[in-house]
Amino acid sequence: MRGWVAGAILTGVLFPVAKADSFKTRCLSFKPESYVFNSTRTQLQYVPAGTNLTFPGNDETCDRADQVVSADLCRVALSVPTSKRSSITFEMWLPKDWSGRFLATGNGGIDGCIKYEDLAYTTQHGFSAVGSNNGHNGTYGDAFYQNADVVTDFAWRSLHRSTIIGKKLVKKFYRKDYSNSYYLGCSLGGRQGFKSAEMFPDDFDGIVAGAPATDFNHLIAWRARFFTLTGAKGSEGFILPSIWNATIHKEVLKQCDGIDGATDGIIEDPSLCNFDPAQIQCQSSGDSNCLNSTQVETVRNIFSPFRDADNNLLYPAMQPGSEPMAIQKLYAGAPFSYSDDWYKYVIYNPTWNASTFTAKDAVKADQVNPANIRTWPSSLKRFQRIGGKIITFHGQQDQQITSFNTPRFYEHLRNGMRYSYDDMDEFLRFFRVSGMFHCNSGPGAWVIGQGGAAVKKIPFGRDNNVLAAMVDWVEQDIPPETIQGTKYVDDDADSGVAFTRRHCKWPLRNTFLGGESTDPDNWECRETEQGYIGHS
Repeated sequence: MRGWVAGAILTGVLFPVAKADSFKTRCLSFKPESYVFNSTRTQLQYVPAGTNLTFPGNDETCDRADQVVSADLCRVALSVPTSKRSSITFEMWLPKDWSGRFLATGNGGIDGCIKYEDLAYTTQHGFSAVGSNNGHNGTYGDAFYQNADVVTDFAWRSLHRSTIIGKKLVKKFYRKDYSNSYYLGCSLGGRQGFKSAEMFPDDFDGIVAGAPATDFNHLIAWRARFFTLTGAKGSEGFILPSIWNATIHKEVLKQCDGIDGATDGIIEDPSLCNFDPAQIQCQSSGDSNCLNSTQVETVRNIFSPFRDADNNLLYPAMQPGSEPMAIQKLYAGAPFSYSDDWYKYVIYNPTWNASTFTAKDAVKADQVNPANIRTWPSSLKRFQRIGGKIITFHGQQDQQITSFNTPRFYEHLRNGMRYSYDDMDEFLRFFRVSGMFHCNSGPGAWVIGQGGAAVKKIPFGRDNNVLAAMVDWVEQDIPPETIQGTKYVDDDADSGVAFTRRHCKWPLRNTFLGGESTDPDNWECRETEQGYIGHS
């Protein structure tokens, strides 16, 4: 506990700061720019619960034009220089009914998009919450070109600076210090969480880091590689989306869905799925709904690890099962935009051609390692020593970051710290979420309280909400053993719950015991050998 709230025992109950009128007055008289050197205030609003906030100046590529707010709050936005040629857009939402908890939110992709949905979600539960544009606006990377300061903001400085500023403003606004500090992010946001634990162990007491983009340089390269594997649309090896869906994904399920004992359209553990695309190779030139020999090789390469010329592992294979979503970007027959921009505007220059990508480009990106962005620590003992906790999770049908990389990272960290699994459990717990795509959605029980767009109607409790589980681990020393996910009918919370499922902490595997596969009591976490086919 790194701060305290006078006169309050924090047990998850919200403590009203003031009556609505006095809170509104306090908000509108607040002068945040006076506490942050060289900053410029761009927003100061009292926002009643139920308001649909609009963001007319937000970059349209962020796809966040508005956000419904569920709590009375004070909205603060600042422009804060980070160097002579860079700055961040900082946003903080201060709820009237404050729990005493501080929270910072992450970003995604290579973008500079504030996740307003996460600010709304966390302030609804009493957190004072901050977010930033990570040093640039929009989802493209041209702002990085010939500006190492913007890259530094993106890599680590924006989150750290936002956290320092946010904690100061919390104390000034509420006239009390925060009790505990938390972080919530997924994808790039997951990487940001681990980078914070590595570089600034004092920033957060608890970090929730989903689908983390660790080993960032090799991830960027791995994504760039897919264009060279699939070929452009219309080329001999290119596979149409209809074939990926109707033929390849169907065969993946045929070969692997039943490995866990339940034929339910969900591959519980894709590391056990050794998919063989030759089973759907065309037998004659007139066959349809099958693959030619070139396409079979394409699929084999996609489901194989990425290695350099000396056969050293650069990044794990894509896991089978993600095909329905991966066709939108990785298998689309076009350069993956994040990788394309990173190589054009950070590693090389705008003349770089994605069709020329080779493993040498992966090595080059790791050699440059801009602003030390790789995020591949071999120890987090400093973070652990001061009491820090981490919950990480990864969807097992992730279409943008292979789910095989997080076990690889976990084992890299465990070996570097020379820890047993019990030792790791003291400060870090990793949950594999079956049937989840990238950070959210999918055929499985994927709703686990991981962010504003994915909360739906689950209660804020440690058994089925990763953020609530983190709060109880930090504040009550109750670590999560499992996380129960929820699947709604047609992914519509108003239509009711379709099923729930427990997700096990690594290295345990969720095993089907028989009966109705939708009944969580018929699944059990067991110690079994791991497949490791994706990252060996």
